[in-house]
Amino acid sequence: MVKPLKKIRKNIRLHREGTTTLIWGAVCLAAFCLLMGWAMGFSSPWFLGLVIACAVVYLVMVNFFRCPIRLFTEDTDSVVIAPCDGRVVVVEEVEENEYFHDRRIMVSIFMSLFNVHANWVPVDGTVRSVNHQNGRFQAAWLPKASTDNERSTVIIETPQGTQILVRQVAGAVARRIVTYVNPDEECYIDEHLGFIKFGSRVDLYLPVDADVKVHVGQRATGNETIIAHLAEQ
Repeated sequence: MVKPLKKIRKNIRLHREGTTTLIWGAVCLAAFCLLMGWAMGFSSPWFLGLVIACAVVYLVMVNFFRCPIRLFTEDTDSVVIAPCDGRVVVVEEVEENEYFHDRRIMVSIFMSLFNVHANWVPVDGTVRSVNHQNGRFQAAWLPKASTDNERSTVIIETPQGTQILVRQVAGAVARRIVTYVNPDEECYIDEHLGFIKFGSRVDLYLPVDADVKVHVGQRATGNETIIAHLAEQ
């Protein structure tokens, strides 16, 4: 599939999903510091420590919503790219009973609070299905999180006719999953698939004949790390 030039675009440094959170976070932290400064004295060393602590908290929030500029420069044919930053926690053959109802290779990437939480499209292709399901909010690294937690499931069909499943999974702290793609749209590596706020995971379900290139414990970088090569049809 030839990637149209208009689809290759640079992303902003901070993700748009963080705009409201960062504005209100700054307002609330500033108001809290002013209130405490009035109560304990603006010249108090305790107040200085409080200001430093609030600044650290805000910097962690800014770090969470950062959106690095990344363009995949290699050939994208039959390649599956990491949909997010994080640590690979699962690489195994499983029974996928929600959509394919057959054996698939499952690759799961867990995102900590300190990872970039933007999600990228892992393959060039056409979106066949997008399905959001409500669920629990247990720890994202647990095996049952993939099927029990709140999640958004996206099916993408490559130009060669291979279908893969991408699942955004909420975690114990995550309370909002955003998915940008829609059914019947073309999608491309380098585009954003969505965003998950505050700790979560992304699962990939690949054909059993896919040549997986990652292992459990490996650190993956979204839109850079090659997860697998799909078999030629």
